[in-house]
Amino acid sequence: MADTSHGIGGLTYDKSKRSLPSELNIFLALIIIVVIFEILGQVLPYMNNQSFLFDTRDRFDSIFNEARLQIIILQVAIIGIIALGVTQVIITAGIDLSSGPLVAATAMIAMSFAQTELVNGFPNPKALFGSWAMDLPVIVPVVIGLSFGAFIGFINGTFIAYFRIPPFIATLGMFLVCRGIALWWSGGNPISFPTEGYAWIGSGMMPVVWFVLLAIVFQLIMKYTVYGKHTYAIGSNEDAARMSGINVRRHKVMVYMIASTLAAFAGIVLSSKAVTAQAGMGEFYELFAIAMAVIGGISLQGGRGSIIGTVLGAMVLGVIRSGFTYIKLDGSYQLMAMGAIIISAVILDQYRQRSKA
Repeated sequence: MADTSHGIGGLTYDKSKRSLPSELNIFLALIIIVVIFEILGQVLPYMNNQSFLFDTRDRFDSIFNEARLQIIILQVAIIGIIALGVTQVIITAGIDLSSGPLVAATAMIAMSFAQTELVNGFPNPKALFGSWAMDLPVIVPVVIGLSFGAFIGFINGTFIAYFRIPPFIATLGMFLVCRGIALWWSGGNPISFPTEGYAWIGSGMMPVVWFVLLAIVFQLIMKYTVYGKHTYAIGSNEDAARMSGINVRRHKVMVYMIASTLAAFAGIVLSSKAVTAQAGMGEFYELFAIAMAVIGGISLQGGRGSIIGTVLGAMVLGVIRSGFTYIKLDGSYQLMAMGAIIISAVILDQYRQRSKA
């Protein structure tokens, strides 16, 4: 018989029914996935006993395959920044499908104000505006890009909170609007040759630095501030949150503005890293960001999840994508497998919800 201790009203607490934190379950899943790819590297005949994450050929100073680790982390960093905002939206029981095209639109807009006037002593061949928009301080394109993202989020939040448009429809419409803006801004032509200050934002491992810093900030915000508590309250029970005095409409607008601002920052980092901006950037980013959140234990019904879980979900997704490439799985099969993984994560979430109920 399990040990019990009496609580208020004679209720008992059964230690055998304690469950592990969802973040720990995701971390264990991450380890299991790494082990599976390590085994596949030894078992599959065409892999020639290669290791997935470890250095077996003395190419690096550590025991790890540093090149593969860097690729995995860089792959998830920029989309991970989007996922931090998407996580907050989903916790309110909403959804944001506009973040991918918003990345492209912001990249185009910010890069057009971040161009250098001279390239190798000659006028910039990709210049979109005149000399007045050249060699501006790096803060100018960054502020313009973030302001554009906040404006898109304000529109999304207003439609959803005040006009009662379902989040799926409102953000799907903005998905098309932002993709159209990205194509229209320069007539579909790429915008290149940024200043050194702008190029620094996404250079080297800076995308990872931004992702980690933002994850820490929003983990603290969601856990210790009124904003975080109100976000969870709205997702758990919107009517109860409204009756408790929370301005639900205003808070929803704020959540969508933060999510879109993060997506805009991801667009700035992406264009800086690529040293160019193209209208096709950010394709499927919104879906991968949602997948990171769902894999990280965020409930699509709202009210549950954490930023730490999303970070771990991003790592799981990054390891899986890199692992599929490692075992030379065809790209079409990779997409099918990723879709199956996302569906499985949602099914698991539904099962957890029913079990708790």
